[in-house]
Amino acid sequence: MRAVWLNEFGGPEALVPGEAPDPVPGAGQAVVRVEAVNVTFVETQVRAGRSPFGNPRLPVVPGNGVGGVVVSVGDGVDQGLVGARVVSTTGGSGGYAELVAVSAGDVVPVPDGLDVRVATAVLADGRTAIGLTRLAGVASGEWVLVEAAAGGVGSLLVQLALAEGAKVVAAARGARKLDLARELGAHVVVDYTSPKWTDEVLAATGGAGVDVVFDGVGGEIGTAALRLTARGGRFVQSGLASGEWTDTSGPEVAERGVRLLGLAQVAPTPAEFRRLIVDALDAAASGRLRPVIGQTFPLERAADAHAAIEARAALGKTLLIP
Repeated sequence: MRAVWLNEFGGPEALVPGEAPDPVPGAGQAVVRVEAVNVTFVETQVRAGRSPFGNPRLPVVPGNGVGGVVVSVGDGVDQGLVGARVVSTTGGSGGYAELVAVSAGDVVPVPDGLDVRVATAVLADGRTAIGLTRLAGVASGEWVLVEAAAGGVGSLLVQLALAEGAKVVAAARGARKLDLARELGAHVVVDYTSPKWTDEVLAATGGAGVDVVFDGVGGEIGTAALRLTARGGRFVQSGLASGEWTDTSGPEVAERGVRLLGLAQVAPTPAEFRRLIVDALDAAASGRLRPVIGQTFPLERAADAHAAIEARAALGKTLLIP
């Protein structure tokens, strides 16, 4: 089968198309013929050897989320699963390929009428956005600041906060991304490359700041957003697009009673993790959640997909199509 290999850590060019043996399902496994591959920012860090969650042993076929059709199953797995349209995590690797063997327990059926590409787009980002929104307890009338608001997770957070009746400030970089945030319904859009962006947020909120921050960037942007968090507000660390987490050790957190929340609290058990995926798929199937698939690339052009994400040129979700 066709696959994309990472033989050494480096730039996007380190992703090399090649061949790999067709997987054979072991006990408790299913083999999925892949129709779409979820590509995440964290995978660009993995490729570069800078993963915040630990680097894999090389060589490896990257990719931690796929959608497609089950073509075979191993011992102990219901044969009725063959032919089902599904999405699944891969256990950390193997997704950049035409076929992938996954744990049958990780397979989640795609609802009737929902396109597999759309399902793949919400596999990781949808479960994350729903989990973070629930964790933060977003309420009607609150001001919510979403960083990286035109990204895969950010664009969904904007939608979910609006659905709760919140007033959303979408922060992003450049005209294309700000336009997307407006299309999604954000009340206020700000470009965080502008030196005055925090003044714009304070002006919009009458000087009070925001009740909830979804910090998907970290670094200096996250630090500035932390200062915008109102007294008693919630600061939710949802990503590190800058390459580093926001430093939350400053005295302003305790002084203003800011509550710190993060990804580790979203799905502490496998059952909750799966429930969030099911909820994301159901929300997409009903139209309550509309992932923005900004760009797709053939499997062989995985390097181009990574380059687009790292150049901040990607809108919404990026998918590979075998």
